[in-house]
Amino acid sequence: MYKEIIEQQNEHFSEAIEHFKGEIEKFRTGRATPALVDYLVVDYYGTKTPLKQIASINVPEPRSLMIQPWDRGALSAIETAIRLADIGLNPMNDGIIIRIALPPLTEERRKDLVKALNQKAEEARIAVRNIREDAWKEIQNLEKEGVIAEDDKFRAKEELQIVVEVNNKKIEEMRKKKETDMMTV
Repeated sequence: MYKEIIEQQNEHFSEAIEHFKGEIEKFRTGRATPALVDYLVVDYYGTKTPLKQIASINVPEPRSLMIQPWDRGALSAIETAIRLADIGLNPMNDGIIIRIALPPLTEERRKDLVKALNQKAEEARIAVRNIREDAWKEIQNLEKEGVIAEDDKFRAKEELQIVVEVNNKKIEEMRKKKETDMMTV
C-alpha cells in the first residue's frame, strides 16, 4: 500500500526536477543557447505570446543568437521584449531578423550567476523535501487507520528517503554541470 504512495510521489519528484532543469537553462553561460530568450513573452498584436511560438531561434555561432519571426511585423515587438527583459542582451534588428551578440561574462557576473544557481538548487531541494513530507504524512495516516503495520511504516520511510537522496543527487549533478559551464571562459 505504501509503495503506491511512493510511486505517486515519484511523479511530483520528476516534476520538481524538470522545473529545476528549466530554471537553470535560463542561466547564461559563455555560450549562446535558445533557452536564454525562448521563454520571453512578446506583445504580439495585443496578445502576450511566448517568443518561441512566433519566431525561430537559432545559434549560428557560439556567441550569437538569431531570431527570425514568421511575421516581419513582429520584429519591433520582439526587440522591445528582449530589451525590457533586462537580461543584458542588445538586439540588433536588420529588418528581416534580429541578431544578438553575447558579450563575454565578467568574473564578477559569473560569480553572481553561480550564487543565483545555488539558490535555485536549494529551492529544488526544498521542493523535494516538501514532497517527501506529504508522502510521509500519508504513510503515517495509513498506519493510524490500521491499513499498514508499524514495520511497514518504517520500511516506507527508508524507501522514501532513498528516493529523496536519488533526486537530490540529480539536482546536485545538474547544478555542478551548470556551474562548470558558467565558470568556463
